[in-house]
Amino acid sequence: MKKTYVLDTNVLLHDPHAIRKFEDNDLILPIYVIEEIDQFKRESNERGRNARTVVRLLDALRESGGSLSKGVPVGDGGTLRVFVPEKRPELAIALNPSSGDHAIISTALLLRDAKPDQPTIFVTMDVNLRIQADALGLVTEAYENQAVDFERLETGIVELPVSVEDFDRFFQDGAIAAPTGERLYANLSVMLRDDGARPRTALGRYHADKGEIRALKTSRDPISGIKARNREQAFALDLLLDENIKLVTLIGKAGTGKTLLALAAGVKRTIEEGAYSRLLVSRPVMPLGRDIGFLPGDLDQKLNPWMQPIYDNLEFLLVAGGKRRGMRGFEDPFASGQLQVEPLTYIRGRSLPGQYVIVDEAQNLTPHEVKTVITRCGEGTKIVLTGDPFQIDNPYVDAATNGLSFCSDRLRGESMVGHIVLSKGERSELANVAANKL
Repeated sequence: MKKTYVLDTNVLLHDPHAIRKFEDNDLILPIYVIEEIDQFKRESNERGRNARTVVRLLDALRESGGSLSKGVPVGDGGTLRVFVPEKRPELAIALNPSSGDHAIISTALLLRDAKPDQPTIFVTMDVNLRIQADALGLVTEAYENQAVDFERLETGIVELPVSVEDFDRFFQDGAIAAPTGERLYANLSVMLRDDGARPRTALGRYHADKGEIRALKTSRDPISGIKARNREQAFALDLLLDENIKLVTLIGKAGTGKTLLALAAGVKRTIEEGAYSRLLVSRPVMPLGRDIGFLPGDLDQKLNPWMQPIYDNLEFLLVAGGKRRGMRGFEDPFASGQLQVEPLTYIRGRSLPGQYVIVDEAQNLTPHEVKTVITRCGEGTKIVLTGDPFQIDNPYVDAATNGLSFCSDRLRGESMVGHIVLSKGERSELANVAANKL
């Protein structure tokens, strides 16, 4: 049955191409949505760019399809219409009539009552607005075209039982053929398990091109002064140090070591081995693109509060991370240009060839922003995305719709992509207790 979908403003600001993704259903944009989009189109951040994209798309549909007030063809047999009520709708009780959000809800209720035989669904990414709409008897949904099932997100790790003979061969040759019947994908981390009289385990990674599981190449020596403390970290370092893996996503709660591991691998591959021309470390200033001019001082002083967690980890690696190289070792990479720390805002529009790029706190990015960042990477560049989907500061995304989760899910199985979920905290015993029980 054909349905009527009423879109909230935040859906279009999140995904300006959402208007093409409702198949053969009727799509309604209340005029108040157009008014709200107009308020954001002058912003220089991602939200402003999306607002301008929506305006251009609607104008193109108007020119090619006819009047938006009467409806234009869109999607796969569907229509899009900008709905203008005869007067501003308002309820006698409950909602503030001056609120734009409430005017949009009231419009959806008006449309529902006008066509009782056709389901009317209000689509918004605002959780509070969904609650209000439901309380008023309106069927409501979240926009899930770019959502993933986070509860079923792959960890990037699998355990496989093998025979004693295969286990011995793995240690002798460093590789074995993948067991038949197992659903494996490229760069899946594997823990082999020998369930014989003397149980043993071994760590490897599935190489789809050869159809075999190979032992990890991680050195027994410390990487930039640190060692993996558990199997998840060992798997992560294996992916981070492999030059054939161009994109790595590390997901984990606070204290699992995702940022420190990424930085350690980046320091080793760039500063110590010279495999990349620069180690570029970035993180979004929330919200992405926000003006940071209200902070005192020059650019470095303005950025310091946002970038301090990165500096803390770099200081540990370059100064106190086992080698005690002294402060000169911390300053020289910056002076030589081998090490650069900057907000994600400044990456847009650049081309980044031959670099080791780390994007921290990537859970605060939308899928479109992650795509924009990854497409900046030129030939020979490796990019690492780290973050915790349960610590999101961006009001427009959640654990299922953020760019980090989306990227991990959609690119799984690609030959140049690796993914690991880190679950064991290693920062301190106190940090583990707090993360698990508070």
